[in-house]
Amino acid sequence: MSIYGVDTLVNDKDVESGQFEGKFLLAMPTLETSLFDRSIIYICAHSHDGAMGFQVNKSSDMTIKELIGKTDIAQDTRFVAKNSAAVSNFVRNGGPVDEHRGFVLHSGDYHSDTTIPISENVYLTSNIEILRSIMNGTGPSRVVVSLGYAGWGPGQLEQEVADNAWLTLDADPEVIFDQRHEGKYERMLVAMGITPAHFIAEAGSA
Repeated sequence: MSIYGVDTLVNDKDVESGQFEGKFLLAMPTLETSLFDRSIIYICAHSHDGAMGFQVNKSSDMTIKELIGKTDIAQDTRFVAKNSAAVSNFVRNGGPVDEHRGFVLHSGDYHSDTTIPISENVYLTSNIEILRSIMNGTGPSRVVVSLGYAGWGPGQLEQEVADNAWLTLDADPEVIFDQRHEGKYERMLVAMGITPAHFIAEAGSA
């Protein structure tokens, strides 16, 4: 397993940012039969070329340590001996696109040549060295490792929002880094003043 370069949408900072960059998308009840049922997605890039983001409330059954165990880093006992508390966190299912491709969202106390600022409090790094740093305890204080991402082609996300497939709201870093995924979607609805049971029951009418 290796950590690859991030999508060109994120790397191309010369492209004017779209209206959904840095936002959360909350899946509407109309998506309850799709892969995005009750998803919260953090949009990292949005331009005329499309959009990409990561689910922040769906976990895999693999820990970061187990993921690192599939890399060459696992052969270096120096890092194994110093593993940090962060490696016990579970890797998240970032989305259905490129599910074998790794991405690391993290706090601003770590930087490398490939680190890209997404917001004031959230950064994205895509080289394997950040996994070494996480393993030996010198990585960022807050970290989310995701496999895969959610992606949209030109104009696709705008159309889905217009079709009431998603609710949009400002992203909260606390939600992004919160490891408690159970009930996170419902907590977001409550924070918006929406009663979850009523909202879900009214599929298609919100």
